[in-house]
Amino acid sequence: MILKWIKRHRPLTALLIIFLYLVLGATAPFFHYKPVSQITKENTSAADFYQDGPGCDRAMILETNQSAWDERMRLMGMAKERIILSTFDFRDGESPRDIMSLMLHKADEGVKVQILVDGFSGLVRMERNNYFYALSSHPNIEIKIYNKINLLQPWTTQGRMHDKYVIADDYGYILGGRNTFDYFIGSYPTNSRSHDREVLVYNTAHGTEDSAKSSLYQVEEYFNQVWNLEVSSLFHDSETLGEKTSVKNAAAVLRERYDSLASAHPELFAPDNEDDLAILEGPDPLTYYQTHTVPAGKITLVSNPTTIYAKEPVVFYTLTQLMKQAKERVVIHTPYAVFNNTMYETMSEVTKQVPVTMMVNSVENGDNFFASSDYPLHKKKFINTGMEILEYDGGLSYHGKSLVIDDELCAIGSYNFDLRSTYMDTELMLVIQSPPLTAQLKEHMDSYQQDCRTLQSDGTYKIPAHVNVASVPLYKRAAWKVVGFVMQPFRFLI
Repeated sequence: MILKWIKRHRPLTALLIIFLYLVLGATAPFFHYKPVSQITKENTSAADFYQDGPGCDRAMILETNQSAWDERMRLMGMAKERIILSTFDFRDGESPRDIMSLMLHKADEGVKVQILVDGFSGLVRMERNNYFYALSSHPNIEIKIYNKINLLQPWTTQGRMHDKYVIADDYGYILGGRNTFDYFIGSYPTNSRSHDREVLVYNTAHGTEDSAKSSLYQVEEYFNQVWNLEVSSLFHDSETLGEKTSVKNAAAVLRERYDSLASAHPELFAPDNEDDLAILEGPDPLTYYQTHTVPAGKITLVSNPTTIYAKEPVVFYTLTQLMKQAKERVVIHTPYAVFNNTMYETMSEVTKQVPVTMMVNSVENGDNFFASSDYPLHKKKFINTGMEILEYDGGLSYHGKSLVIDDELCAIGSYNFDLRSTYMDTELMLVIQSPPLTAQLKEHMDSYQQDCRTLQSDGTYKIPAHVNVASVPLYKRAAWKVVGFVMQPFRFLI
């Protein structure tokens, strides 16, 4: 019977075979969740995240999208030797063109610029865009793509690079959850926007022998590791491409844009000639960072493995080990919460030792349809962990990934408390020992928690009078239920 059906429906059969090849090929490497290795367990000690007294690094939180734009301009504008940008998603727009114009200007000055972008973004957002071609064809700019999409090898397609950071010489770096487009950076008019968070780390020992003590070199070492992977390949590096009229015109637009930006924002853009620093409106960048940052002790970069296949959950394990050492409280902010049994059990272990609060987007407020379809099916399991669950209803979707442990330790980065970030993607969290920064972060986190409803033990909500839960059409709620049910075997993709 089956053979007869196949003969009668050969085109449909071929399509089904291709579909199964793509789906099973893309998902098969991730059905099994890798456990934490004995080596990771032996090498992870909470004591390693603390030191006596301050180090050479100081830090500040970038809480607004505009501050993310300002500090990228200020930090990269200081660079004299090297700029590094690594991002999951880099797409054209107003703020990205500002960033591109600055990088092109610095490259014209002789600064080496390296840009690392995930393969999905490289394919969907950057190909056939002359502005990216204008950058890649410059002799001082290299763009690499992590794990280019190859549908002929679907088993390679799901390992994504989710890291987001910027480095300028040895002056400092920015690391957090923001992708590089208008949704996250700047204040240009856009159809939608998201809340997010980053940390800027300023190396006070820049230019000295003690500079190497900065956490900046942990981030740079990680970057070089990913940059030199076999799966990280050049985007476009063709002189012929750079000679195309459309690409030359794009480069000219970017150079003109830089001139306009430098003229409009003298408080951000240091003059090319150090002898002309006096023309700055306000303090020079180094003085600015010295006065706007707070001291930090130990700063430690925590990362997942960089393979494109299933990963050991290093970030999740490390963060939860730190939580278990807490004495008073743990507060987690994550846009999405998608757990497996191991994650539920681990968080239950944490709550037996210390109170834990976790804030997520409500399904009505979030911007991730698939996460919104999964979370309602598992609310009872989250309740059973003993965590206090807050659902954010502030209007704009929340994308920040942060952690506070007592009054001394905090973490900011790219890691979502979901299966994809835990077992599939490259991820970074910066763990910072700093009571003043932790206090600032807790204040920012508290401001969001005021616009939350609390999930109670019986599955109902305690909703403050001022919180308005967004109205969602019935068809969308029905779609959530259907998609949530269908996606259960593939929850790690969410």
